[in-house]
Amino acid sequence: MAAFTIYPAIDMRGGKCVRLLQGDYNKETVYGDSPFEMARLFAEQGAQWIHMVDLDGAKEGKRVNDRFVLEIVEHLNVNVQIGGGIRTEEDVAYYLENGVARVILGSAAIANPAFVKNMLATYGERIAIGIDAKNGFVATEGWLNTSNVKATELGKELASAGAETFIFTDIATDGMLSGPNVKAVVEMARATGKRVIASGGVSSLEDLRTLAAYTADGVVGAIVGKALYTKQFTLAEALKVVQQ
Repeated sequence: MAAFTIYPAIDMRGGKCVRLLQGDYNKETVYGDSPFEMARLFAEQGAQWIHMVDLDGAKEGKRVNDRFVLEIVEHLNVNVQIGGGIRTEEDVAYYLENGVARVILGSAAIANPAFVKNMLATYGERIAIGIDAKNGFVATEGWLNTSNVKATELGKELASAGAETFIFTDIATDGMLSGPNVKAVVEMARATGKRVIASGGVSSLEDLRTLAAYTADGVVGAIVGKALYTKQFTLAEALKVVQQ
């Protein structure tokens, strides 16, 4: 079985670690004052990757909380992937040149497909494509809008443009602890033939077991946020389950 990676999530807003319910900026819970301290705890528990989102950046369309990302890259022995507010090649280069392992392009895939394809051509595997879907269609701009583009169609188009890694979020499940939309995740992996990281809804170790059963189909990891913050299970427990 191929390796399945757990990505503990740190969503940043106003320099704090927060979680939004279904991406709603009015439904925020603060879980920590320091992204760095949160990342350090995750690293101590065995995390090899940290998934970071600049929520302020996603809303404003520019880098806002980038200094916290670079602090983690500089001082902790973990790989970091970052999304949120990355709209220009300068943003992409800024992160990659400062040691971030992977940059996630999301809304830009719809708003500016030529830019995304150019970034894939330039940086290859260091670009991940974040596809957020609502009822099978792509949602954009911090989930405030839903497009008329089918998530799997966008995935196929970008896979042929060189995308190797997709982060797939089913908005209906995000932050709800209701279990991931496994069917949709697997469908994306099969449609693209690429690596897909599941995001949203993981609430139990059983959810992780279920997702990890599809590694052969290309489901290679899961982003876990609220379940860790609300202590449904520990990161150490999660890592153990997917290594079995």
